[in-house]
Amino acid sequence: MSPISYGQAIAIGLLQGVSELFPVSSLGHSVILPKLLGWNIHQNDKYFLTFLIATHLATAIVLFIFFWRDWVRILRGLGRSLRDRGIDPNDADAKLGWLLVVGTIPAGILGLLLEHSLRKIFASPQSAAVFLTLNGLLLYGAELLRRRAPVAEAEDDTRIARTVTWRGAFFIGAAQAIALIPGFSRSGATMGGGLLMGLSHKDSARFAFLLATPIIAAAALLKLPEFLGPDGDGVRGQALAGAVCSAFTAYLAVRFLMRFFETRTLTPFAIYCFGAGLACSIWFLVN
Repeated sequence: MSPISYGQAIAIGLLQGVSELFPVSSLGHSVILPKLLGWNIHQNDKYFLTFLIATHLATAIVLFIFFWRDWVRILRGLGRSLRDRGIDPNDADAKLGWLLVVGTIPAGILGLLLEHSLRKIFASPQSAAVFLTLNGLLLYGAELLRRRAPVAEAEDDTRIARTVTWRGAFFIGAAQAIALIPGFSRSGATMGGGLLMGLSHKDSARFAFLLATPIIAAAALLKLPEFLGPDGDGVRGQALAGAVCSAFTAYLAVRFLMRFFETRTLTPFAIYCFGAGLACSIWFLVN
């Protein structure tokens, strides 16, 4: 009997694609959902980690495809800066590219150092529910403390490159390490950091998705041998099914969010995380 059914794989894949990009913690939801539904699936099971590799890689591919025109400009900008051995002050694409590099470095290092230990310590649904509640407070706090973004007619790259400092990019990248704890959101940490830097909600979301793409992809590719090795035996079919579902909902999520943040804020997600986390905490406590 397979450790995870196709029905479970589809359900988790659909949820992962949405919750990875919405600032609500995909890891927290993947820990809480099986417990709520009575499934014998645990976060640190090797087959489940293998399953998540496929869904995360699918999400990264969707993000790259959605922003492929931006990535072409950014990579060309990086190439120009390397050729010229410097960043032209008027080259927003080059500046944005290096901001993404600076933000990726601390996220990657902290992920390699802390991922295993943090997931092992905070693997229970009860702790994930508590941290989901705290994630709601962090999102709301970012809204209260955010710097008002200046009104400008410049393109997105120009606003982001002008507003985010090198220190700010490093801070935002390091803040993403909090998402290694189930219940805290990577995209939420990045968007909140962008707001504190003075970005608009839409620019914060865009910067978050651009920054997430190489980080999610690198983490998934690094663990791809586990998917292809013995740990993937018996779950590869389910993982591929979950990845297709994750890709589908991730595309819908990023398309929705880029429109949503033109006029809306993080507050609805803060309310959801706080309410859902509190409700699940009480439920797990009494059951």
